[in-house]
Amino acid sequence: MQEDIIIQISNRLKEVRTEKKITLQQLADKAGVTKGLISQIENSRTIPSLTVLINIIRELKLDLNAFFDTIEFEKKSSPVILKKKSAYQSFEKENAKGFLYQRILSTNIDEQHIDVMLLRLQKNARRAMVKTNAYEYKYLIAGKVEYTIGKEKHVLEEGDSIFFDARHMHNPKNIGESDALMLVLYFFIN
Repeated sequence: MQEDIIIQISNRLKEVRTEKKITLQQLADKAGVTKGLISQIENSRTIPSLTVLINIIRELKLDLNAFFDTIEFEKKSSPVILKKKSAYQSFEKENAKGFLYQRILSTNIDEQHIDVMLLRLQKNARRAMVKTNAYEYKYLIAGKVEYTIGKEKHVLEEGDSIFFDARHMHNPKNIGESDALMLVLYFFIN
């Protein structure tokens, strides 16, 4: 099944950067943006402006036509999207230890970009506080998690859920005795 265009672009940028052994900071410096923005783009946490995207592609020394030739733009012909577990895309985000993601689905609905993921927080998982240009819904399938959003702390136990504006600094922390598993939905803001 064809992946969402934004995910394809994000994955391709990260793939080329790592193949060329260019660090996030090196690419950010060349493209005139922050390291954090490059990381957010590569991890589909934000959608870059056209100017930023073109600058990044050029700084990776890629031909624009060749870059976009690798992206599938076909529209889905069926109103049903079926994604088998074997097609879930596993990845870890930069500067996050023990945050294991599996992308279940990434799609657009009426021009609204939505990402659905499973997030496994290992017992000693850690990362700095982050912001995402989206609203987030989290459902705790297993474990116990303390979620910090701004200055507020919320404890989630199995079966609990939380919905918030992820443009505020936030971070989950596994406070249970084993891995925690969460269903995560990102509703990106245009």
